[in-house]
Amino acid sequence: MTGYSKIWMDGRYVDWDDAKIHVLTHALHYGTAIFEGMRCYETIHGPAVFRMSDHYTRMLHGIKIYEFDTDYTTEQLCNATKVLLQKNKVRSCYIRPICYVSSTVIGIDITDSPFGIAIIPVPFGKYFGAKGTKGISCAVSTWKRIGSTILSPNVKASANYLNSVLAKKEAKNHGFDEAIMLNEEGRVAEGTGENIFIIEGSKLVTPPLYEGILAGITRDSIMQIAKEMDLRVEERPLLRDELYTADEVFLAGTAAEITPVICVDNKEVGTGKPGHLTKELQNAFFSIVTGRDERFIRWLDFVDKRG
Repeated sequence: MTGYSKIWMDGRYVDWDDAKIHVLTHALHYGTAIFEGMRCYETIHGPAVFRMSDHYTRMLHGIKIYEFDTDYTTEQLCNATKVLLQKNKVRSCYIRPICYVSSTVIGIDITDSPFGIAIIPVPFGKYFGAKGTKGISCAVSTWKRIGSTILSPNVKASANYLNSVLAKKEAKNHGFDEAIMLNEEGRVAEGTGENIFIIEGSKLVTPPLYEGILAGITRDSIMQIAKEMDLRVEERPLLRDELYTADEVFLAGTAAEITPVICVDNKEVGTGKPGHLTKELQNAFFSIVTGRDERFIRWLDFVDKRG
């Protein structure tokens, strides 16, 4: 039990302990689920979910791509999430919506299968703990990032993440905090659950979508924030060597937020400490998600109506 009392499942707010599925559920056996991850932050105007409609829109796009089925709209899912957070008296949390094949029939074919959908609030602090500020160590994984001819890298499908699990475990086994994955062509793709940026002078560089990365919402936010800071942003293929020679490197995602990388493959990045532009971007990001930057207030979906 997490301290929260309710989970939204298929249009109903059910007690936490009653939010159950069968052990034969198709999604458990075949990875047939599509999910999102978003954060509710405690802002100066009350709790608010960061870019909630964008997250649900991406989830619904994934449902269409994988030929899943749901009648829910982005607006309906947003409203359900707000009520759920109100019922749980949440000030800040992580939110995990998931759409899954709920059939209990063994077999690959999902034609005419039933689908379930749930929204779960989860207590969640810093993904990398104190290292989220101090900086983490990374290793380039021997496991390659899945390509677009295998599964869609742009959909947050459960099946995709076994790829990340292997890379993460390998990195941890060798004493690193996180893995960086290359694509099949040997170029930098992303972390196990984060997009990646390098900084060269006052320029941010990040791999483009065609390199097999997730179209991260935090990634998109950082690119927009950087432009407001008069920083140049460049999307281009990124070589492994550039991780070693960059002035700064950081990972970005809903869970990781903005996390400095201070070491890659036992080679110091820059000075071996979080760089000043990464810190500036971190400060700008947290100013936005806590409601202190009115320029980006549109990104906050407030749980309660603002007075």
